[in-house]
Amino acid sequence: MNTRELEPQLFRREAARMVAALTRIFGTHNLALAEDVVQDAFCRALEVWKTRGVPENPSAWLMATAKNRALDVVRRKRTAQSFAPEMGRLLETEWTLAPALDEAFAAHTIRDAELRMMFSCCHPRLPEEAQLALILNVLCGFGAGEIASALLSSPAAIEKRLARGKQALAGAKSLFDLGDAEFTARLDTVRRALYLLFNEGYHSAAAGPGVRSELCAEALRLTALLREYAPAATPTTSALGALMCLDAARLPARIDAAGDLSALVEQDRSRWDARLIAEGLELLERSAAGNELTQYHVEAALAAVHTSARTIEDTDWATIVSLYDRLMAIAPSPVVALNRAIAIGQRDGPERGLEALAAITDRERLSRYPFYVAALAELELRRGNRMAARRHFGAALELARNDAERRFLAKRIESVS
Repeated sequence: MNTRELEPQLFRREAARMVAALTRIFGTHNLALAEDVVQDAFCRALEVWKTRGVPENPSAWLMATAKNRALDVVRRKRTAQSFAPEMGRLLETEWTLAPALDEAFAAHTIRDAELRMMFSCCHPRLPEEAQLALILNVLCGFGAGEIASALLSSPAAIEKRLARGKQALAGAKSLFDLGDAEFTARLDTVRRALYLLFNEGYHSAAAGPGVRSELCAEALRLTALLREYAPAATPTTSALGALMCLDAARLPARIDAAGDLSALVEQDRSRWDARLIAEGLELLERSAAGNELTQYHVEAALAAVHTSARTIEDTDWATIVSLYDRLMAIAPSPVVALNRAIAIGQRDGPERGLEALAAITDRERLSRYPFYVAALAELELRRGNRMAARRHFGAALELARNDAERRFLAKRIESVS
């Protein structure tokens, strides 16, 4: 494997771990310094590996390089710069400095630091969009341009969100203490941010691909990290993990061989990931403990019904409608109502589905959503009104947000022409 292929893979996997370890040492007020050390480690890797080849364990090589660079930084700046308060005097003398950094880069300490970084990014006083931008930047290694593309924003707006978020981090001086009284409140915020991160990948509205599998993968990774920490491994966290696993299992079939979006009815279900389905169903069963029923529980149950059906005809649409009724009671939204109407159309026929679409309150909030208009088209097509179907598909095409959606809708227009 050459360095050009390896660099993005390693950056996604290792950058967050290194930044978390270094921030634990330097303090959150020195986050930029931690990021600079990580960049130095990657630049050094590209320089050395180009001539010597990629080492047998590139992750360990990078960690060792970052740790050695951190030693240099602390030795050079400790008299003029403050570091993380919790490191205290461990960084002040050579007797304790090297052992302290060895401990900071131990696998179990890095896991703890990454978890604490996750909670630090989800400060309750930060707006939701700033939390998500911070997670994508600090924990997933995305630049401002990539975040802007994923979140349908401008790079300048993302830079402002990141600046505000990092200012909040700097004020804390050190990573969030997982024993803090705010833990439970922040846990809800963390789960919400990870849910949004997964959805940004699964239903990408950004220019380019309609699915951003790397965002889904990062959301899965961070949620697994959350589940490994006992106080965070609640039934609700299990429900979130179940939802992600069951939805991610369908990702291989959501994009066809040509790179185009594939509708559920057209998907090759043999391509669904059986391992992720099994893990998702296990987590869904684990989520049933306790009395709490959340949005994540219901959405995971919906995903389970879909992944358990061998064909679209075998799908238990009555159960799906019932679950959407429950979701509307817990977390109502026009998009949930849209999906419920589509399910009613499958259960009771296109006429009833169109009636359910017409009954959606706040329908104007869906006026710019291409798949609302596409749902009208599909139901009109099923009841034999091809002219209305073509008209609606044409309107949906005008609302398409990226090339993948445009190609998908253009194919639907062609199919009814």
